[in-house]
Amino acid sequence: MSLKESDLKTEPACTTTSLSNYLWNDAPDENKWADCVHCGMCLESCPTYEQTGQEQHSPRGRVHLIKSVAEGKLEVNEQFMDPVYQCLDCRACTTACPADVDVGGLIEEARGQIRQAMPLKGWKGMVSKFFLEGLFPYQNRMQFFGGTLKFYQKSGMQNLVRKTGLINIMPSHLVEMESIMPEIKVPVRKKFKNEEVIKAKGTEKSTVSFLTGCIMDVMFSDINESTINVLTHNGHNVTIPKQQTCCGALHVHAGDRETGRKLAKQNIEAFKDADKVIVNAAGCGCMLKDYPELFREDAEWKEKAEAFANKVEDVSKYLHDNGYEKPKSEMNTRLTYHDACHLAHGQGIREEPRKILLDIPGVEMVHMSNADRCCGSAGIYNITNPEMAGAVLESKMENVPDDVEMISMGNPGCMLQMAIGVKKYGRNQKVVHTIQLLDWAYQKDAEKEKNM
Repeated sequence: MSLKESDLKTEPACTTTSLSNYLWNDAPDENKWADCVHCGMCLESCPTYEQTGQEQHSPRGRVHLIKSVAEGKLEVNEQFMDPVYQCLDCRACTTACPADVDVGGLIEEARGQIRQAMPLKGWKGMVSKFFLEGLFPYQNRMQFFGGTLKFYQKSGMQNLVRKTGLINIMPSHLVEMESIMPEIKVPVRKKFKNEEVIKAKGTEKSTVSFLTGCIMDVMFSDINESTINVLTHNGHNVTIPKQQTCCGALHVHAGDRETGRKLAKQNIEAFKDADKVIVNAAGCGCMLKDYPELFREDAEWKEKAEAFANKVEDVSKYLHDNGYEKPKSEMNTRLTYHDACHLAHGQGIREEPRKILLDIPGVEMVHMSNADRCCGSAGIYNITNPEMAGAVLESKMENVPDDVEMISMGNPGCMLQMAIGVKKYGRNQKVVHTIQLLDWAYQKDAEKEKNM
């Protein structure tokens, strides 16, 4: 199937449609596409259209296809699935759209229909079931998985696998990911498991609850710890609800909306007593704020989801809005900032992280062109669509300034993907989370005070 621009002009975009060709509940919402006039303002913002130049891989093309299935003009089949799953769901098109058409929402709803019509089979089905259903939702299994990775790193097995070339039996994109895997440390949920409240330092301002994430607490527990350090340093008590679980973003991106709803319900209940839910991963935060969309057809849970979503705050925005101590120690580094898609486009958070970075003495920020362009991570897109992810990453790395020492951002998936880019293209920048830099500056302050 090759969609042409002329195919988009057959009838007005606002035509009333029937959803007869979508066979399951929770079908793509026609109100989301009703305002799309196929103007093309979205085209230049779309990474996949940039790479292919094909209408079916553009936002307006995908909207047209989703609408056409609803009208019974197309079937839910492989030809429909390909452009829908090639989308990075980066939300840049919605930022560019004069009418704010929620293309990302339509994409996720369409994937829900595709996965019910065409369940994954074979090894892809087994891998998906193992990770999405059998691993990510369970804290104890994730901690065991993290322990296995830590043993792999510390026992000498990693060096052996690399030196003997055994690593090369894996696909090349997985070899790249293994090569930049961060050092696995103790998860904060394990480190603070006996503490109901991690007490603020100095004057107490508030009590917040912290979403540790599933992959985040295994692969990036040091960032979670930095987040807790920064919050407590600025007078906020921190609680880590024990019943919290995976946010469900990867499940919803994959089309498994039913599991996404189960996880959402668990998190809504886990954080029901929280005043604020603090998140340090852009993808998780965006998903939590999108919970009401998962319950469009369930009035009771939609109301609960809306109340929950109103509590969710990215840590950079929370600090910016509630005040934070400016560190005194100089970091003396030149850095650039990458806008994670689900922070900039998904949540509209752009200036707050930059303000935090510029408040650290000795930080010189160098502008990155197209800073809010997707890096190609997109959850696990770089695993499921490695060729397109690699092409998008190459474009991204062309915009990273040469004369910087660090690349800062606010999402773990982006950090892994950008680290791959740094290594692959012979760069030497350190990839860091914004909150890490602030924590390191506070640590330098504390060390100076200790030595005085």
